[in-house]
Amino acid sequence: MASFSPKQLDVFISIARLGSVKAAADSLHLTQPAASMALAELEKQLSGPLFDRDKGRLYLNEKGRRLLPLAQEIIERMIEFRQRADDQADVLTGEFRIGASNTVGNYRVGDLLSGFVLNNDRVTVYLNVANTDEIVRQIVDHSIDVACVEGAVHHEAIESVHWMDDSLCVCTRPDHPLAAIANLQPADFIDARWILRERGSATRLVSDVELDKLPQAKVVMELGQIEAIKQAVIAGLGIAFLPQVAVTHAVSSGRLALLHTPFLNLTRQLSIIYHRSRYQGRLMRSFLDSVRSSVRPEQ
Repeated sequence: MASFSPKQLDVFISIARLGSVKAAADSLHLTQPAASMALAELEKQLSGPLFDRDKGRLYLNEKGRRLLPLAQEIIERMIEFRQRADDQADVLTGEFRIGASNTVGNYRVGDLLSGFVLNNDRVTVYLNVANTDEIVRQIVDHSIDVACVEGAVHHEAIESVHWMDDSLCVCTRPDHPLAAIANLQPADFIDARWILRERGSATRLVSDVELDKLPQAKVVMELGQIEAIKQAVIAGLGIAFLPQVAVTHAVSSGRLALLHTPFLNLTRQLSIIYHRSRYQGRLMRSFLDSVRSSVRPEQ
């Protein structure tokens, strides 16, 4: 009967997350030969490889993808077992990896993390901010434990739960001609110059849908960061769809103006997503509970 050590499973999990034996060894404070040996022993006991090798990087193969969630569950249950044995069942420890799309990571991080972080000072939280497509990929690959993104995610491997609503708005410089029109109509946008987010972002997805309701858009620029778009609009380079939470101070200080566009649907939902096969141990359950309790009216 095969006997797997915690070290072997830790190495397997870390390689799956980081993509190389060296990176996994560094994260676990092992030598690279020790990590390589642990993986080789595990693969020998499992009668086959867990990874495909390509250009120096390791990618989970079908067997690896099947077994990774179980390995994560075993390690988490061992930690919980040890804590109960030490009468520390109420104390959460360990590492927790969270992903966030740009709007959430840059403007909602307090709402997302404060309740969990303040109540669990022995948990190390790692936050990775990227566009929605990249965050979804990381959930599917088990690189992160849970994430918050704009919009609902429809993927067979992912559970998506509504968290709170969020709004986009159309922003211009205060001296832009559109800002002087009291009752805007779609036809007024015929000469508008648009600055958009990059493809793959949830903001871009909403923007493309709503631009179909307006005269053919003149897209003059695509930028990968909300702050870069905001500064481009302030500089008079064009108009843009931006998260309302991101422009509050710029509007109140008179650097940006909001256009009243009731003919556009700019409300979207923020969703908590995680892999359907992800073990929901105490860390995961505690985080999900804290996020549910953090929901408040949109600001």
